[in-house]
Amino acid sequence: MKNKSIFLIAATATLYFNNVYAQETPQDSAKVSSIDQIVITGNSNPKKKIESSTAISTFSAKEIQKQNPISAAALLQRVPGFAVETSGGEVGNNLFARGIPSAGAYEFVQVQEDGLPVFEDGALQFANADNFFRVDNTVGRLEALRGGSGSIYANNSPGGLINFITKEGTNDFKGTAKIETSTYGLMRTDLNVGGALVKDQLFFNIGGFYRTDDGIRKTGFKANNGGQIRMNLKYVFDKGYVKVYYKKLDDRNTFYLPIPLIQDGNTLKEFPGFDPNYGTYSYRAISQLNIPQAGGGFFNRNLEDGIHPKVDVVGAEFKYDLGNNFSVLNKTRYTNINMNYTGIFPAGSPKTTSEFAKEMGMSSYQYSLVSNGAVVDPAYVQKLGFWAIDKQMNNFVNDLQLNYKFDKGNLTAGFYKSNWKSHQYWNWSNILATATDRPQLLNLVDPSLNPSDTGYSKTYNGVTDMTFLQRDTQTQGSLNDLYLNVDYNVTEALSLNGGIRYSHDFYKGSFANTTTSNLNNSGLTTDGTHSFATTTADDNMSVLGNKFTYWNYNIDKVSFTLAANYKINRENAVYARFSNGFRSPNEEAYYNYFSNPAPDKPLKSVLTNQLEVGYKYYSRTFDVAVIPFYSTLKNLSFTDIFSSGKSENTFANTENYGVELEGYARLFNNILEVTFNGTIQNPKYKNLEAGSLLEGNTVRRMPKFYFNIAPAVNITKSWRAYVSMNYYGKRFQDELNVQTLPSFSEFGAGMSYQLGKIRFAVDGTNIFNTIGITEGDPRAGSPTGDGIIMARPIMGAAARASVTLDF
Repeated sequence: MKNKSIFLIAATATLYFNNVYAQETPQDSAKVSSIDQIVITGNSNPKKKIESSTAISTFSAKEIQKQNPISAAALLQRVPGFAVETSGGEVGNNLFARGIPSAGAYEFVQVQEDGLPVFEDGALQFANADNFFRVDNTVGRLEALRGGSGSIYANNSPGGLINFITKEGTNDFKGTAKIETSTYGLMRTDLNVGGALVKDQLFFNIGGFYRTDDGIRKTGFKANNGGQIRMNLKYVFDKGYVKVYYKKLDDRNTFYLPIPLIQDGNTLKEFPGFDPNYGTYSYRAISQLNIPQAGGGFFNRNLEDGIHPKVDVVGAEFKYDLGNNFSVLNKTRYTNINMNYTGIFPAGSPKTTSEFAKEMGMSSYQYSLVSNGAVVDPAYVQKLGFWAIDKQMNNFVNDLQLNYKFDKGNLTAGFYKSNWKSHQYWNWSNILATATDRPQLLNLVDPSLNPSDTGYSKTYNGVTDMTFLQRDTQTQGSLNDLYLNVDYNVTEALSLNGGIRYSHDFYKGSFANTTTSNLNNSGLTTDGTHSFATTTADDNMSVLGNKFTYWNYNIDKVSFTLAANYKINRENAVYARFSNGFRSPNEEAYYNYFSNPAPDKPLKSVLTNQLEVGYKYYSRTFDVAVIPFYSTLKNLSFTDIFSSGKSENTFANTENYGVELEGYARLFNNILEVTFNGTIQNPKYKNLEAGSLLEGNTVRRMPKFYFNIAPAVNITKSWRAYVSMNYYGKRFQDELNVQTLPSFSEFGAGMSYQLGKIRFAVDGTNIFNTIGITEGDPRAGSPTGDGIIMARPIMGAAARASVTLDF
């Protein structure tokens, strides 16, 4: 681990001495000045950033290129108000907006591409929005809105909107090509080209990437393998334009989950035999599952497929000037997703061999390797969930807007229609392995019995619980929303904004009822000789029935917002905004509530109120935004799915007040640049149903303070170096505030050299190999505090090198 850090520092020093005297064309600064930036997200019309009464952060294509984020979640770490967990890998990460707690994913924000959702609900089970989106060179810019008008322009987004805006062609033919490698076997190629097929009329853009790598955590196989292509064609005429586009994503990504660590208060140490920076239970030796089913046939799965979405998107956009200050804009999109999801989910903490045998009801026990039958006595063993989920999803969405401009402002009226469907199948088993970072499958038998005796074995080829859970469920949503937004300029300096949205939404679904069975009378054998009566692994197998439970839930809600923006002068502005929104219950909440018997809990939408005020200063040298906010949530439901397959809904009210800070400075004649964002907050539980003892406890997994700072030095006109620091404050894994997730700081460093239109860059992440955990184990139930814990740390030190050509 230390060698990795030394390598990164040495690489930085070498590049410095080789290039310190080079003088070429100056590089673009890290950040484009915000004083003249135009934003569209959360606004009825394009508007200067300083005139928008919203908390919005923007990133140009050049800024994204220089940050070179390893994932979409890593890029979103640069947005204040967003607490982002990036430890899952390239995909499957979690984002919490303004202290709003949830089970994870992107539950209270909507991730968009060009103003329409990547998928309507970004928090479906095992379908985090970033599973279906990748950042590449086709992204023209990112606009990230917190709170504010999010609930007026999208569904289930009181926490904000994240809008990735794609590049379009211009009259000038332009392109970008990039190749990248790394210390973890990365080979990646990005390409984007755009231009005019007919000058001033017909434009095109096409691009994408292909990538393969071994993963920073050592899996023993290709952890990430796949790519994306995206293209659009735009025809411009006198009174408007028409654009059509297509996206294809076919990518495989390993999903990293909690590993064992030793915790002593705020100190984290390596669990013996498990590298906290590079180790994972998702390893080649346990990657294959092939088991008979109680209903007939076999179920097989390959862990190397990981999270494997196949996404096809086709869409169109049309704008037309109707005359008399009226215009119409229509956006439509159809998304089809087929995803296989395979991951290793720890089922509890490591146990000594005797502890685990005792839990299995054994006084006499013997462990052996499945691979060769050798008898072994490992220090610790680990039960692991081998979770397989298949999802077929589709989403049709259409957003129709009518806009009227008048002397003092504009009026926008819209109708939003979205139909979506998710059909999922689960097949979960538990396996037994050594508690090491290159785990081996284990068999467990009772040597006091004969191999032909009933209950002789507790495993079947390392599987302790064969298909203990199956689910076959469908969820559908039909959204029919009307919205109205008014911008009114009272004076040249003072502008008012008001918006309202009426949601008339319908949700319905079904799930197959299940029974349990075993393979004792199936005629199958465990090893060609002995029947399944000799093992307990098949004793509680789940079998899908032919009876279904059907449910439905309807929503009629109004969201609204009011705001004022006062532009003090060209560089200074203040604003205030109140917003009221909601979030419909999540998919697992529906499943639980309409199960038989239904929980004795109300199924309600989450209601949110937010108040924010802000000060913005934008100049050619400085950008500053200071945004205090206050939010309350009512009927908050966050649902945990435990390792047993059971789930639990916890309901509460929460209250949070805080301040978002964002800044940029270009100093000493552009030699030094500093970007900064940070959040200070105090999210608390109110009226938690579990009891008054939790009243006032800190919301789980929410830091009270976190920030990112990234100074950069333009050492010459061609050579640039930077360092970055992500600080994540202390949090609690649970509502009881028992298990502490200690604060940590992650450092990065990098450099680039511009030679004409060619850019050479090296980027290092977590260069000091910090052990920083973003979550404990939400599937393990109540935590116990110190000692052996299960937690998900950030990735170990890694470096990437790239060459980019702009043409």
